[in-house]
Amino acid sequence: MLDKQMKKAKGAQAAKNPQKDYEECFYRLEDGRPGFPAIGFKAAAVSAAGRFCEGMKMTEVRGSFHIPCELVPIEGNPNMREDMVRIGMGTADIRYRPEFKTWRAKLPIRYNADKISLEQLVNLFNQAGFGVGVGEWRPEKDGSYGMFHVANESDTVRKKK
Repeated sequence: MLDKQMKKAKGAQAAKNPQKDYEECFYRLEDGRPGFPAIGFKAAAVSAAGRFCEGMKMTEVRGSFHIPCELVPIEGNPNMREDMVRIGMGTADIRYRPEFKTWRAKLPIRYNADKISLEQLVNLFNQAGFGVGVGEWRPEKDGSYGMFHVANESDTVRKKK
């Protein structure tokens, strides 16, 4: 800030390294597989409770289930996506991010059956996947990425064929 006020010249910006930028955007499990923060899925479900599920209070839902891990493994093949973003004062920049067009995740969920039923939990996560989503440009943030649904037996059978 002082340099700017003293009208000192800025140094040249470092050259972009798209591959490095892309790799640095991943969340990685200890074994190197890609993952996503479990709290993102929980936050989506809690948000869906407040927005789309009549009679559910966000504070009660927040305490009725837990995802007991930090990162959830993501199954799928990522590709590099190039996005134009706006940063401070409307300046344009390019970001290189992983995109999983088709993905799966198994969430280990513990829940209090005295507070929420399995049927309510499944509905809650389906509402979260459709109306809230996870990650960048999800439906909650006017995007269409990061949508998901709770898989049923026919989804599993279809994938194995």
